[in-house]
Amino acid sequence: MTASVSTALLTDRYELTMLDAALHDGTASRRCVFDVFARRLPGGRRFGVVAGTGRLLSLLRDFRFGDDELRFLRDERVVDAQTLRFLEEYRFTGSIHGYREGELYFPGSPLLTIEGTFAEAVILETLALSVLNYDSAVAAAAARMSIAAGDRPLAEMGSRRTGEWSAVAAARAAFIAGFGATSNLEAGRRWGIPTMGTAAHSWTLLHDTEADAFAAQLRALGDQTTLLIDTYDIETGVDTAIRVAGTGLGGVRIDSGDLPIVAAQVRRQLDSLGAHDTRITVTSDLDEFAIAALAASPVDAYGVGTALATGSGSPTAGLVYKLVARQDAGGAWIPVAKTSTAKASLGGRKTAFRILEHGIAREELIVVTEGFEHTETPTLPSNARALQIPLVAHGEIDAAAEGPGGVSAAREHHARVRAELPLTALALSRSEPALETAYQTG
Repeated sequence: MTASVSTALLTDRYELTMLDAALHDGTASRRCVFDVFARRLPGGRRFGVVAGTGRLLSLLRDFRFGDDELRFLRDERVVDAQTLRFLEEYRFTGSIHGYREGELYFPGSPLLTIEGTFAEAVILETLALSVLNYDSAVAAAAARMSIAAGDRPLAEMGSRRTGEWSAVAAARAAFIAGFGATSNLEAGRRWGIPTMGTAAHSWTLLHDTEADAFAAQLRALGDQTTLLIDTYDIETGVDTAIRVAGTGLGGVRIDSGDLPIVAAQVRRQLDSLGAHDTRITVTSDLDEFAIAALAASPVDAYGVGTALATGSGSPTAGLVYKLVARQDAGGAWIPVAKTSTAKASLGGRKTAFRILEHGIAREELIVVTEGFEHTETPTLPSNARALQIPLVAHGEIDAAAEGPGGVSAAREHHARVRAELPLTALALSRSEPALETAYQTG
């Protein structure tokens, strides 16, 4: 079995310099509460989608400072000998609560609440944000595309448009938010996502004729494969495809042209040739707006690459990691908050609920308490759905959120909670968040 690779240096230097100073001034052992949240939703979107939680928990398992990591920190004089000794024994022993993966969120929603000493919690900031910001951005874009596509299936194919490991993360996030397959084989192996793929234009160009390329693909993959018909002339490509494959051909793919017009022409041509059940898949730089524009077109499936892997114009979810409560020198708990203009945060421990009316979400309610422990149960409407679950308890990670099982559970949860949205939340145009965030003192 391959040894795990440490994730401890996927960290900004200032986290370790703060740790170093805190160990010297005696504040490192103070108990703290950090929140991960978004001040606003990017791109005028109406909801966000939590994604990356299961990945983050797995990466937290490997957040260990081994000999190589410690040697680097010593050689680069990042921290002193005392801090190196602390890091050598580092294990996160705190607790993390958060929204279920696949859940929707809104401005101020506490996606994660990290509780522990300052020393053990502060150095998780970069890891948590790098995972959740990217994965949640992709998931939000994927959800919008899924809404635009309706019942038509979507395949993720953005691996060539992002970093090699970002591609695996993007496939996972897209699957959680409604896509049905990915072209990325590592994502299929690691997360249990169905994989798909047939041939590119190079396959057709390799052969002496388009008919030769189609025939070879059919011999290899069977007549339910999808033939790429726009390497040369689309009309000729359709004729050749049906002549070689017969009217039982599974599908054709269009990767260029004015897609609404071309798709209609291809459908008419297929029907005229008797290939009534041959499906049409379109690709070619699709985003949620292009998919929506194809709603009335005779398209059966979509393949999405660049826009998905880059968050469709919003490559980060804009999440932040902020200290919201801490112990003072005497052990008493106090809320703390940043008050900078346009970057203010809200101090105190938070418990989040979704308020529903007849099964439809109407409000995000956040109950704020100043103490570390909940002293009493807040008074809530009977139609309030609790949003947070335990993810890490005293250093023990809930394995149910990890691996293929965690991905499947997140996908199912996302489908359930998206069905709670009011119809106005499904619009693609820029607007205010679909739900208002209300605060209540606990």
